[in-house]
Amino acid sequence: MSKEDPYVVLGVSREASADDLKKAYRKLAMQYHPDRNPGDHAAETRFKQVNEAYDILKDEQKRAAFDRFGHAAFEGGGPGAGGFSGFGGGGLGDIFEQMFGDMMGGGRGGGGRARSGGDIRAQVEISLTEAFTGTKAPVRVQTRIACEHCDGTGSETKDRAADLCPTCGGAGKVRAQQGFFLVERACPTCGGAGRKIRNPCTVCRGAGTVARERTLQVAIPAGVEDGTRIRLAGEGEAGGAGVSAGDLYVHVSVREHDIFQRDGANIFCRVPVRMAQAALGGEIEVPVIDGSRTKVKIPAGTQSGHQLRLRGKGFSVLRSAARGDMYIQVAVETPRALSKRQRELLEEFDTEAKDAPGSHTDSEGFFAKVRDFFDGR
Repeated sequence: MSKEDPYVVLGVSREASADDLKKAYRKLAMQYHPDRNPGDHAAETRFKQVNEAYDILKDEQKRAAFDRFGHAAFEGGGPGAGGFSGFGGGGLGDIFEQMFGDMMGGGRGGGGRARSGGDIRAQVEISLTEAFTGTKAPVRVQTRIACEHCDGTGSETKDRAADLCPTCGGAGKVRAQQGFFLVERACPTCGGAGRKIRNPCTVCRGAGTVARERTLQVAIPAGVEDGTRIRLAGEGEAGGAGVSAGDLYVHVSVREHDIFQRDGANIFCRVPVRMAQAALGGEIEVPVIDGSRTKVKIPAGTQSGHQLRLRGKGFSVLRSAARGDMYIQVAVETPRALSKRQRELLEEFDTEAKDAPGSHTDSEGFFAKVRDFFDGR
């Protein structure tokens, strides 16, 4: 460990607050980071010193030990010795944790102990109409809850006596250096609690939690999309004595609908229309996602693939009273099994249509282009 005064290394006074320390650390860590100073050994050395200094001063116990004993507190099992190697508990992990921890939800609690129990992931499947209206869906999960026998304390006796974990010294985490990086994990002896129960509970064996199956009613908001993840804070695994519960993350899967296809806030509905109806025009009745019906006018001469827009008849928008639009996709049906009379009528119609210019503009234009193509060759 560097013998330089950590306050001097960070450029702060001995009365500096935790925020002042953090700001000074961030500034210097970014300034001397090896990625910004490739090949600069002096910058790399300073980078390590900055991490060592911040590792001492950010921890109240280590800071108090240094203020009283100086560097002697961390030598040869002194009162502040932590038993960690490498960057003295700092390093790249601290940079990412301090700069991005709050944004990613990974910030440490005081003293570096385990902040919460384990998170749980579950999946629920709902229909498209339930996604439109919103619903409550039961979710069954395998989890860990607070032990009822010891009220989650992990102790068989009421005194709840416990000693600091001999492996992590109460930190709840242990660190090991792997090359340039420092790997941190929960202490295997105490499971991250930082202490060992003297008289463990006979049911949970000192863990403070037991395995159980739970069923929760999860509120699915209207407008939710397939693949949405819903977070239920504190509904994850219990963390044991002195540790908050983890979170439950529910992944929502929306089943395909027989009639409607969703695209964001818009809905598409393919509606078959008789050939004569498409040619003559008319009115049809179509379903709406909210369970109602609406009438739609089919213009005369409507072609297959034509879309009709119904404003405000689409999907509900998440956390809003607004709705998208509904698009009717017309599919003109060609009759298959014809009676003798129907065939005669169609043949008569086709004969007359050939002599009526403009009645088949698409086909006329296409075959005109085909003739030009062959004439050009």
